[in-house]
Amino acid sequence: MATTVLSMSGTSIKMLNYCLKNDVCVHGMKTGFTGASLRRLSMYLKHSCHKTKKESLCTAKVRSHGLPYLGQRFKGRQAEKDLNSPSTHPYTLVENHLNGITCRIKQDLKAIDHELLHVSEYYFDGQGKLFRPMLIMLMAKAANFHETQMDRLLASQEKIAMIAEMIHTASLMHDDVIDAADSRRGKPSINQVWGQRKAIIGGDFVMAMASIELARIRNEDVVSVVAQITEDLVRGEFMQLGSKEREEERFTHYLNKSFKKTASLLANSCKAVAILGQCDEGVEEVAFEYGKNIGISFQLIDDLLDFTSCDHVMGKPTAADLKLGLATAPVLFAAKKYPELNAMIMRRFTEEGDVETARQLVAKSDGVAETRELAQNHSREAVRQIHTLTNSKYTTALERVADMVLSRNK
Repeated sequence: MATTVLSMSGTSIKMLNYCLKNDVCVHGMKTGFTGASLRRLSMYLKHSCHKTKKESLCTAKVRSHGLPYLGQRFKGRQAEKDLNSPSTHPYTLVENHLNGITCRIKQDLKAIDHELLHVSEYYFDGQGKLFRPMLIMLMAKAANFHETQMDRLLASQEKIAMIAEMIHTASLMHDDVIDAADSRRGKPSINQVWGQRKAIIGGDFVMAMASIELARIRNEDVVSVVAQITEDLVRGEFMQLGSKEREEERFTHYLNKSFKKTASLLANSCKAVAILGQCDEGVEEVAFEYGKNIGISFQLIDDLLDFTSCDHVMGKPTAADLKLGLATAPVLFAAKKYPELNAMIMRRFTEEGDVETARQLVAKSDGVAETRELAQNHSREAVRQIHTLTNSKYTTALERVADMVLSRNK
């Protein structure tokens, strides 16, 4: 029989003993096991290893002629099962906290002026997906479990999720004015209903109330981290108004803009809840990097959907970015194959026929596919970061969030 080289935990030694005791075959098959033996081993692992921590779960490195990395094989199957389990669905795990978040925001927005109240709460109509609060609460629970092994969510962490949704919604109000948008979430945009001035004031009011809630947390580090979000939003909006003349600088400019406008909110909110959970700096960094990469992946998918989806699915007009003069990832990738796009990018697609020509060139190129691949890379990096935390149903849910971002169609 071939010599077996071992590098194993106590659990792995038990696994090997089981193999020997039950005559697991190591000759003549690619897997190194008979079908019956493999089934017996899987049952043994299922009942003896399922409660162990992620770091030690079936990590045997058992090598021989045909004897595979059994632990990794089982771990992969178990992980796939966990990812598909209803008990680890991201929204289900924080459902009780999400249910009241819109109502709590509306309570905070109570204003003396009746019209100001209606303007400021126009987008808090329950039609939003509450993606950001969901992700932030999951990160808080994952970080808390990593530090204390306790299943909990602090009131201050829940408030960060609420503040993040308020900042995000205020930015949508301002974006719709800047972009002269007609619709949002399948209904007339706030500027169409109330006019530009009142839409701006409504967004300012929501941002002001978010700042008051942030101050009430009474944590200087958290205030500093969350305040960075609003600075990044403004800087990102200004970056979007311009374009780099040098082609090699455009993609870096685009990614920096995407971080500031979209990913900073997730990155810094995730870091804030880690701070409130009294996590060490390593966990704070993991939380930040996870939010950053999910945010960039989210924006990349959003930008490719502008070329692949349709108005009634998106709830807003498609090809909107080109009409606004914006060169997003699909266009920048397509420009490598079709250099004539560069002139259109610099004049911000203002000449007659530019928008339609650009759409056609993107469709003929690999721009959309390359954008999706880049989004996948960022989602994979987010998952890699989350794997450094103690395994829990919350880290599994955060893995699922990465998949949700890639598979969304609006």
